[in-house]
Amino acid sequence: MSMLRVSEAASSIQLCRIMRPDDANVVGNVHGGIILKMIEEAGCIVSTRHCNTQEGNVFILSCFWDRCLAVLARVEKTEFLTPMFIGEVAHVTAEISYTSKHSLEVHIKVVAENILTGTKKLSNKAALWYVPCSLENVEKILDVPPIKYTNAEQEEEGRKRYDAQKLERIETKARAEEILAPLLNPEPHTVDFSQSSLIHLVGPSDCTMHDFVHGGVTMKLMDEVAGIVAARHCGTNIVTASVDAINFHRKIKKGCVLTVTGRLTFVSNKSMEIEVVVDATSLIERENRKYRAVSAFFTFISLDKDNRPLPVPPLKIAGEDEQRRSEEGKARYLQNKAKRMADKERVQ
Repeated sequence: MSMLRVSEAASSIQLCRIMRPDDANVVGNVHGGIILKMIEEAGCIVSTRHCNTQEGNVFILSCFWDRCLAVLARVEKTEFLTPMFIGEVAHVTAEISYTSKHSLEVHIKVVAENILTGTKKLSNKAALWYVPCSLENVEKILDVPPIKYTNAEQEEEGRKRYDAQKLERIETKARAEEILAPLLNPEPHTVDFSQSSLIHLVGPSDCTMHDFVHGGVTMKLMDEVAGIVAARHCGTNIVTASVDAINFHRKIKKGCVLTVTGRLTFVSNKSMEIEVVVDATSLIERENRKYRAVSAFFTFISLDKDNRPLPVPPLKIAGEDEQRRSEEGKARYLQNKAKRMADKERVQ
């Protein structure tokens, strides 16, 4: 058995990329989906590297060692703190913060740098959960090498986050419901008026070495649909403000057709909550029944020409289901607002 020793198991990395015109909308704001895709790429790299590192900082180059690829299972609430623009450099830093027996939590920060002035600003913060899937059998989940914690409290806090996200994933999967086609010629500022869908055929460039879709590809499609919904409702420049937890319920394989659908659920004075779901159907397998693969809630804001927030037109509610979803969305809005206020006070 041949062995290669390394000095330290890599538990953090940094990726850098300049933002190009095709990464942004017509007014120069970088699409949230582009940033989400970079975040996922960084998380996948650091997680896969860690899971292929054996205890004692030894890489074992042997056919008997079951190598793996880290697969995205969940994205916690992601904050878009400040807009990023064409020409700025995105510095994406990913660090493993907790490991359970079969999963890893990765915390990620995105800093935008203006390379003309040298100024930097914190653009995004996110936490992602990955599971290591065997390269020999994608259904086989492998054990995760543990990380070393600074103290017992750090490990306990990580365990609490792990238990909370596990419970929420189960609850979210149970709440999955069908999104019906909108009415013909709907009235402006109704749910049906702005509801939008994209159809995407999964090709080789979308996939991992397992032939399953990269999580970042799916998130980019979801952000695009949510952006269309927000723009139709407002008729202005819009940007992603945050993303509530994205849950990956089932894997999506090469050759599947994805239907990515977004609809408004709640509107406050200056923000819009948009539910986005991804349904998948296989074109090549006998069992081609549609299934729910991913779900999430995106929050968008409307901006003027100087990138200042604009008031959002009220959402016209029709029917009990829309009323229920609006009340649930308002509860999430108030909960997130209270958390932001508490975080602000803690910093001060």
